[in-house]
Amino acid sequence: MIALGSDHGGYALKQEVIKHLEERGLEYKDYGTYSEASCDYPVYGRAVATAVAGGECERGIVICGTGIGISIAANKVPGVRAALCGDCFSAEMTRLHNDANVLAMGARVLGAGLALKIVDTFLDTPFSGDERHVRRINQIED
Repeated sequence: MIALGSDHGGYALKQEVIKHLEERGLEYKDYGTYSEASCDYPVYGRAVATAVAGGECERGIVICGTGIGISIAANKVPGVRAALCGDCFSAEMTRLHNDANVLAMGARVLGAGLALKIVDTFLDTPFSGDERHVRRINQIED
């Protein structure tokens, strides 16, 4: 299960992500927002992060205008490693090396085509499990 959340600035891109996940046959839960009415990104970043950290969802995707604010909010939840990605290489490396469990994107930074490729890369790349990466993640979590 993939947790999704956005503020008003990320709402339209989140709708594209939802459509893409449905086409791939992937289950998701939408934690809001549910319109383009102005709202506060920390509410939705925290909701997604809490679902991931609590085990309700395996991974999360959060979207705001730049991706910065909502990634900061998500990273405040213990156990979450949210990575702001604007390219496929970063999405691949954050999964391989950081075992990131939340992807953050900026709707005003990325077009839908690239954003969906980033989503696919993030969801399809496994954590490497290499000892050095496990050690570093443990240092982050301590």
